[in-house]
Amino acid sequence: MPKHVRLEAAVPWVRLTTTPEDWKAADPGLLVGMLAELHLIRAFEETVLELAGEGLVHGPAHSSIGQEGGAVGSIIGLRSSDAVNGSHRGHHQFLAKALTHVSGGRFDPEQLVVPKVDEVLQRTLAEILGLAQGYCAGRGGSMHLQWFEAGALGTNAIVGGGVPMGAGNAWAQRHAGTDDLTVSYFGDGAVNIGSVLESMNLAAAWKLPFGFFIENNLYAVSTEVHEVTGEARLSGRGPGFGIPAWQVDGMDPLAVHLAMEEAGALMRGGEGPAVIEAEVYRFFHQNGPYPGSAFGYRSKDEEADWRGRDPLVRVATELAALGVLSPEQDGALRSQAQAAMKDVASRLTEADPEQAGKRRIRPELWPDPEFVDVGVRGDASELDGATVLEPLGYEGETSTRKFVDAVAGVMQRRMEQDERIVVLGEDVHRLNGGTNGATKGLAKAFPDRVLGTPISENAFVGLGGGMALDGRYRPVVEFMYPDFLWVAADQVFNQIGKARHMFGGRNPVPLVLRTKVAMGSGYGSQHLMDPAGVFATSPGWRIVAPSTAADYVGLMNAALALQDPVLVIEHVDLYPLNEEVPVDLDYQLPFGKAGIRRAGNEVTVISYLSMVRHCLEAVEQTGVDADVVDLRWLDRASLDWETLGDSIRKTNAVLIVEQGAQGTSYGGWLADEIQRRFFDFLDQPVQRVTGGEASPSISRILERAAIARTEEVVAGLERIVQGMGQRS
Repeated sequence: MPKHVRLEAAVPWVRLTTTPEDWKAADPGLLVGMLAELHLIRAFEETVLELAGEGLVHGPAHSSIGQEGGAVGSIIGLRSSDAVNGSHRGHHQFLAKALTHVSGGRFDPEQLVVPKVDEVLQRTLAEILGLAQGYCAGRGGSMHLQWFEAGALGTNAIVGGGVPMGAGNAWAQRHAGTDDLTVSYFGDGAVNIGSVLESMNLAAAWKLPFGFFIENNLYAVSTEVHEVTGEARLSGRGPGFGIPAWQVDGMDPLAVHLAMEEAGALMRGGEGPAVIEAEVYRFFHQNGPYPGSAFGYRSKDEEADWRGRDPLVRVATELAALGVLSPEQDGALRSQAQAAMKDVASRLTEADPEQAGKRRIRPELWPDPEFVDVGVRGDASELDGATVLEPLGYEGETSTRKFVDAVAGVMQRRMEQDERIVVLGEDVHRLNGGTNGATKGLAKAFPDRVLGTPISENAFVGLGGGMALDGRYRPVVEFMYPDFLWVAADQVFNQIGKARHMFGGRNPVPLVLRTKVAMGSGYGSQHLMDPAGVFATSPGWRIVAPSTAADYVGLMNAALALQDPVLVIEHVDLYPLNEEVPVDLDYQLPFGKAGIRRAGNEVTVISYLSMVRHCLEAVEQTGVDADVVDLRWLDRASLDWETLGDSIRKTNAVLIVEQGAQGTSYGGWLADEIQRRFFDFLDQPVQRVTGGEASPSISRILERAAIARTEEVVAGLERIVQGMGQRS
């Protein structure tokens, strides 16, 4: 018979409840502040539901009524320099942080709504209505609320999507030498999301001052917690990762506050993250003004039981028992909050002249339609005044370097000059520079700024995004292979790529994402994609793709100076090549300028990365008099349309060359754009060279058949020549 020894978690997991003594010991000013914020948030949410019922809220209205106690209890004791981010149901989280920021958590019961409080209410409601005066200029709406000054990093429509970004903010706080902390709010549904669990592991491994705050309202829309997990005590996720955890009644704001004080002391003291599970209850359905019972998934008895535990009633009752605030004063707080919200709504709406008895948004408050694309990226003015060098015409001093050594060399130079730069990714700190030597020497020179990560792309690229938004650091994140972007697609595209624009276009996102194309290396279908086409059709990203080591240095320097997320694509075929590189590694390539690798008059051949060399070989073999254009900058906003246009007007024929699969092709959208811009100058349709439909296989023969090289470019040039002959 085997012997069994019961194992225990290595960290505490407790349920915290308050006693009458806790209420007596609490600061009366704190308790009054809690009640004030609860009333303001409740009246705010009631106004949102009222406006939504009139059709004035475009999109969902995820009410937090019933759940306010968790947000207020946990946030009212935080500093403005502490940070929070939250979920799609995040009005209460945002308002608690904003109200605490402008009031310090202290309110005069006789004058609840002072001007700063009024401004918070109005700008938040304006944002939910999609108006220009909102915190995000109307772009965020109900689900994307951000105010950096108050420490509100942004609520998030993707379940669990903001958690890795919060971890990045916590990393920046700790490494900047502060004892500030970050708290990420999410619901019971997000507890089973990979990005949340990955972030728990990473935060624990790196001892980040990061709070995982679970608002367990028992339902993900209509699905009950016990239906989707074997452990419905959701705080139990914490000990599994070595994270201390608290379970608390979220309808008792003081209990939540005390749990946050205990967890906060641990986080501020350098002990790492904490989990708090607050049991709360949304009084209404997932979206809109009806209770869950109206849809049949909750009973009226259950709803009545939870309504009897309303956090507003709980705090008001305790304050009355303590003699701090009478029921009449509580009623006055309620009346003041309601009156303030009625007044705020009246400033944003007016009588609809076309529908008697109806309201409409005041027309002058809508954003200008011309604002629609502003802030997708920055304007690149941060590059003004940089040292610019064009390698194609450079005649100064050079040294011979392998391409991959130039990759590591320019990064070492930039890290020496800029202490904000942090490199992170899988194995970047080991193997003498990662799997290819691209980070050679960096870990030894900068041990605290080269971070080897767990194999969890969602967590570490999202963490990089949070670091970038914090502004104190400039992360350089490596995806070992570009196919891994699909693992972290939410963080790459929904979060990092959209962050600047979605939250109003003002906040920069200075992040560099490095990856390598490895077609021809035999790594198969899940390691060999070219990511250019996917990123080029996703908003927010800039893309650079160097074909020479000298270009790599200049493009990486520009990428590290830009205030936008930049994808830097490398190719393993280029890594071993010995090339001449300027000795001074501090130059940038001209922003948005392509390179003419060969001048000609018959056809414009457009390519990037290693395929530029194959294009030159093909031109040499065929004798076609071609302009060979090395794009260098690939994204829509940075592409050198001037150089392309000059070449196309000269040659009247275009061949776009890329190595990878047709389905994720970069050339597909580029061909469409060229034909829209330069149709009158084309003597034949834009021709393209790509790989096949299939992603490359392991078999050497099938891999070669799936990708393009010199032979395919030769065939493409022959098609162009044939087309010329048919038209002559």
